[in-house]
Amino acid sequence: MKKVTITGKPLKPGPTSPDEWVSAASASSPEPQQPAEPTKRLTIDIPLSLHQRVKSQCALEGANMAEVIRGLLEKRFPPKDHGTAADGDPVNKGPGNTIL
Repeated sequence: MKKVTITGKPLKPGPTSPDEWVSAASASSPEPQQPAEPTKRLTIDIPLSLHQRVKSQCALEGANMAEVIRGLLEKRFPPKDHGTAADGDPVNKGPGNTIL
């Protein structure tokens, strides 16, 4: 019976030292942009159907879910020192100063 040796997928030649690896990674990818201010993670529970609608609509528009939701939160909760939403629209307030 003939013996056959099975080898793994050939590897592409890569950096030989950790310093070369770090240099190669930083040269190929742009510097990440720093946020204007520190961020804080917000975790909420939403119905599966709502998540699916948001995710599919964002995918169709090529939008990032987090950016869309941040935009909605900015519009709903503008900074207190301004009478306008983040997009420059005047804030419409209803009874009890509830933003509409």
